[in-house]
Amino acid sequence: MLSSAVSLVHSVVWSGPLLIFLLGVGIALTFTLRGLQIRYLWYALKLAFLGPGAKSDNAEGDISHFQSLMTALASIIGIGNIVGVATAMAIGGAGALFWIWITALFGMATTYAESLLAVKYRIKDKRGQMAGGPMYYLANGMKSKWLAVLFAVGGCLAALTTGNMVQANSMSDALSYSFGIEGWWVGIVIASVIGVMILGGIKSIGKIASYLVPIMAIFYVVCGSIIIIYKISELPHALSLIMASAFTGQAAVGGFMGSTLMMAMRMGVARGLFSSEAGLGTTSIAAAAARTDTPGRQAMIAMTGTFLSTFLICTVTGLVLAVTGVLGEVGPDGKMLNGISLAIRSFSTVMPFGGKVVNIGGFLFAVSTILSWAYYGEKCVEYIFSERAIKPFRILFVAIIIVGCNLELNVVWNLADIANGIMAVPNLIAIVALYPVIRKETRYFLGLVAREKAEKKAGKKT
Repeated sequence: MLSSAVSLVHSVVWSGPLLIFLLGVGIALTFTLRGLQIRYLWYALKLAFLGPGAKSDNAEGDISHFQSLMTALASIIGIGNIVGVATAMAIGGAGALFWIWITALFGMATTYAESLLAVKYRIKDKRGQMAGGPMYYLANGMKSKWLAVLFAVGGCLAALTTGNMVQANSMSDALSYSFGIEGWWVGIVIASVIGVMILGGIKSIGKIASYLVPIMAIFYVVCGSIIIIYKISELPHALSLIMASAFTGQAAVGGFMGSTLMMAMRMGVARGLFSSEAGLGTTSIAAAAARTDTPGRQAMIAMTGTFLSTFLICTVTGLVLAVTGVLGEVGPDGKMLNGISLAIRSFSTVMPFGGKVVNIGGFLFAVSTILSWAYYGEKCVEYIFSERAIKPFRILFVAIIIVGCNLELNVVWNLADIANGIMAVPNLIAIVALYPVIRKETRYFLGLVAREKAEKKAGKKT
């Protein structure tokens, strides 16, 4: 009964109009900002990893540019990059990966826009910490308090589902599939670890993320790349299948029931949104905490998160699934492999320890994502109820981890998608309404970049 009701709401929320709105905003921003996410990608990557960061001594914020990016990456490089991609390709066919790429390409422009607005309209709260994100640019920029509250409600729900139950459930599923460990024990262990980590707030989370995210990302990418190289002869066929089925659907293979163009697109966009969070506005909450001298500088850095999450991590997962030919395989129970079990199967075809790679990577991804979403949820709760609600929310957040480990996979994912949709709508409305601000701030920052380059060039000549 619960599963049917949730599925019905999910199908309504993630119908054609929202998909069109989501992609449409990204496409419109790409053209009106003249492909900024492509033209300035290399500059943004250098800014994120090499500095120089904020230029002004008066730059305000709680954490560094790098820590802000790592916190955002901790939320978007999560179990969704493994399970989300596997689920999308299991249901929507190999072509779903193409739509994940498309969502990310245009989503980079969306991430840039929402992060710019988050820094532009951020405030300093009663505790002296920066507070920003869609709630604040909806209320202070767009002057729509009720949409700000709606986003905050969606953010609370998403923190408990997208950033919590999905991660915990996938880890429980992985450990149950590999080692037969009960979900309750997995939940208790993860809840205990997270409970200790979130006590330190954004500064603690930022420090943990700055160490954990690079390690886990490199570990997963290296292992996945080894498999792709080992199966390099299958890569041309895999890429051909991805491109062809993106526009035609995919015929049934083994346990795979076949997909349509709409199914591939729907699953790809939904999971692309889940993995990159572009359009949700959540990563802008982390961007708002960064020490920066201008909104555009932090926005540039923030958009690299979408690039790294999707075009690196998701691509590795998708190509491993495609080159190993596991789509459509069935498990010992006679059911088609899906989610984490499908990912484990794909890695295990080449690596004897492939299951451990997915389990270790999945655990690290899940922990880092839960940490970041705990912060996002706190900020949304604080906006609605004040800072007094933070401690009760933390207790609820930790308890929900145990619940998430013991729910059905489809129910958890559908709940997460519904919460994402609730956030996406008001956030996208704000981006459209505040586009003049985005354009003005972008022109100012690009002019600043040009002057900085000219000064650097002149300094070298001198």
